[in-house]
Amino acid sequence: MGSNKALLPFLGKPLIQRVIDRLRPVAEEILITSNRPEDFEFLNLPVFSDFLPGYGALGGLLTALTISSSPVTAVVACDMPFVSADLLTYQAEVLVSGHWDAVVPKSEVGFEPLHAVYRTQNCRQAVRQAIEKGERKMIAWFPATKVYFIEKEELAQFDPLGRIFLNVNTQAEFHAAEQVAQAETG
Repeated sequence: MGSNKALLPFLGKPLIQRVIDRLRPVAEEILITSNRPEDFEFLNLPVFSDFLPGYGALGGLLTALTISSSPVTAVVACDMPFVSADLLTYQAEVLVSGHWDAVVPKSEVGFEPLHAVYRTQNCRQAVRQAIEKGERKMIAWFPATKVYFIEKEELAQFDPLGRIFLNVNTQAEFHAAEQVAQAETG
């Protein structure tokens, strides 16, 4: 996109601020992982560089699971303008009541590990072991844990229009998402 998409103005404020604002009502602690922490100082939130750079999203997940002080950690991407606090709350309830290690939605395009809830200690260990084996895929560690997958039918109650997992990777996607958000807010 030519620049850090998390910092692009979305309805007048940085996209990452929109994501944070949508999560704040249900988050006890908000932490950011980025290999450019200086870009996010304006948020006045803790920002951590990846502990193991070069592992992409999997390295970011390991960092998040390592720095989290909670036994349950929700992880979301900064480029999902329709992230759902209600869905994350539901995911946490399923995780705790079902004794799962992770609760991960499965959308039309596949698994959504960046809108998921994790049992911090168990998943941290599994992610670290996957990285030590040279894995780089975000879901490579799933077989080592108990993962509950939220299927399409179960997701429908939270996302009837299919927007939660929309991420913005191009200018066109960014502007389309902004128009949808504008229409939602009137």
